Amino acid sequence: MPASSAQYVKFSDKLTDSLTDISKMIAEHKDMIDTIQEVALELTTTFGSLHGLTVRYATKANQILDVLLPILKNIPLVPDKLEKLLIELEEWTQKIIDNQAVTSKTITDVTAGLKSGDVSKLKAHGGDLKRVTKAISGIVPKGK
Repeated sequence: MPASSAQYVKFSDKLTDSLTDISKMIAEHKDMIDTIQEVALELTTTFGSLHGLTVRYATKANQILDVLLPILKNIPLVPDKLEKLLIELEEWTQKIIDNQAVTSKTITDVTAGLKSGDVSKLKAHGGDLKRVTKAISGIVPKGK
């Protein structure tokens, strides 16, 4: 039963107008949205490649240091600064190796989310990406 014979705006008309406006905005910005997705995919791929390269060389450096450090510690002619630098290098390489699994999973899942358009998958890894960034920042020597 109608409330009155007075004119009023129907909720459905308001919603339809809003949806039409949203559709227009998406259409107007489609190129930008798609470009951002493509750039994000490329950045993720680049980050994945850099991660793979870093892990590969960190593993090799760590293996060398595992053999070299015990020998150098017993040679009195080796300067303390050099020994300290090599110990720091071993710590950095070990951190890279220790974070490999988490970083790889995050990269894989973010890439999958970007390719499938799964926003929930991307949101789920926002915290993971922050943790990876924090871990990397912790490895990078400060002021050197």
